[in-house]
Amino acid sequence: MFITKTPQQSMPDRPWSPTYLNLQSTIQDLFLYDFQVEIDRLGEEVAKQFQSNPTIPGVILSKNGQLKGMLSRRRFWEHMSRPYSLDLFYKRPLASLYVFTKTDVLILKGETPIFEAARQALQRSPQLLYDPIIVELNSGVYRLIDIHQLLIAQSKIHELTHQLLEEKTYANRVQTEKMASLGRMMAGVAHEIRNPVNSVNGNLSFLDDYYKKLIELLLIYEQEIGQKPNRIVEFEEEIELDFILEDTPSILQSLQVSAESLIQIVASLRNFSRMDSRKQQIVDIRECIDSTLLILKNRIKNSVETIKNYQEIPPIHCYSGQLSQVLMNLLANAIDTLMERKEKEKNFKPRIEISTQVIENYNGARGISIKILDNGMGIPPEIQERIFEDFFTTKPIGKGTGLGLAISYQIVTQKHNGQLNLRSEVGVGTEFEIVLPMENAV
Repeated sequence: MFITKTPQQSMPDRPWSPTYLNLQSTIQDLFLYDFQVEIDRLGEEVAKQFQSNPTIPGVILSKNGQLKGMLSRRRFWEHMSRPYSLDLFYKRPLASLYVFTKTDVLILKGETPIFEAARQALQRSPQLLYDPIIVELNSGVYRLIDIHQLLIAQSKIHELTHQLLEEKTYANRVQTEKMASLGRMMAGVAHEIRNPVNSVNGNLSFLDDYYKKLIELLLIYEQEIGQKPNRIVEFEEEIELDFILEDTPSILQSLQVSAESLIQIVASLRNFSRMDSRKQQIVDIRECIDSTLLILKNRIKNSVETIKNYQEIPPIHCYSGQLSQVLMNLLANAIDTLMERKEKEKNFKPRIEISTQVIENYNGARGISIKILDNGMGIPPEIQERIFEDFFTTKPIGKGTGLGLAISYQIVTQKHNGQLNLRSEVGVGTEFEIVLPMENAV
């Protein structure tokens, strides 16, 4: 017979405390009792140990080193306090007492999570609710855990879970408010830019028309005057009139193209700024993609080949700003991994391929598929399982919040009843697929 206390993490000169626990803690991390006797030992030996160690919740019974069962402190004294029990069991082997007290014993592996152990313990019958649990640390190595300590530990795990949930909720609120603030700011900037840009774009056609008429007037002057005075000839040479006449149409055309580009950027900003909109709108997904690419143009141009494979898809009812946020997150992540691979491989040619199509079998119905494929680093299988978790990121500190893909997943699945699928192979690339139900189509 022997008694020790485990685990080693608990200091022998102070009581066990749940403050050392975390969400991954298992029952082998708790304060365990090692009180084990051979079943043929006398009842008085166990009684003396219970009297001298009032915290021991029970005794493990074995025969020739093999587990036979467990006798709780409560049941031991319950039978010992009955009439004639001392005479019957005190001086006799524990086997005779165990015949009358034998019950189902809960045996759990040491790596069982605390919350799972508490759940199984509370599912026992009311008669066994306060009996200790046997913990199997290794093959043939058993310890006891007091149910009171298990419930305290489970309460601590619940507290930690609640705390983590509050942190995640707060982080989501901060991120949502940040994106909403960004959306409002972008909407304001887009509104301020739109009027002068429209003015420039609208007046360019008049400017082009006026230029052509002035040139026509100069030609008439030349025809009517005939021989130009020396002063006019000298001034034409000074200002390089021939070059001005040749270059001005190109300048006007360049201004026209730039103005149209600015109008597209303003439209993209206005579309992206609708993140906090609570109403669904009719949107052409391909226009959303193009608007997002336009915003990211500075990161893509001259460095990433962009291939568009757009098949005909109908407009859909959706939260356009939020869906644009998803596209922004996926495309920005694709650019990040492409740039990472480009730094490592000199001859690497970054490529993003975007495709849209109608699929025939989405949960038994038709759906709309948007795929974003890159030839970047790829994602290892062990990371793929956690890629949509809150706060999970593989980026260095300060470069990623771990919320982009988590929020994207929530927007697609919860807001639009769709799916966000991932396929990736290390060294080959990654494909994200957004699948939206066809019932949202117009």
